[in-house]
Amino acid sequence: MAYIALEKILPQSKDASLYKTVLIAATRANELAQGAQPLVKTESKKAATVALLEMAAQKVKYVEVKPKSKKTL
Repeated sequence: MAYIALEKILPQSKDASLYKTVLIAATRANELAQGAQPLVKTESKKAATVALLEMAAQKVKYVEVKPKSKKTL
């Protein structure tokens, strides 16, 4: 597996966490394993490596969707 510096992968925001970063990488690796096209050119065939390279190139971003508030009685 290629070495990718953690500083290049972690988002540069105040709420950045390693947990969210791992979830993003795992989700993207799963998409790649199921046939999604890579967003970066690489010779690696491993989905996890490609996902991390995409994150380092800032091609994959985390967007938090806030649930709509539910009215309670």
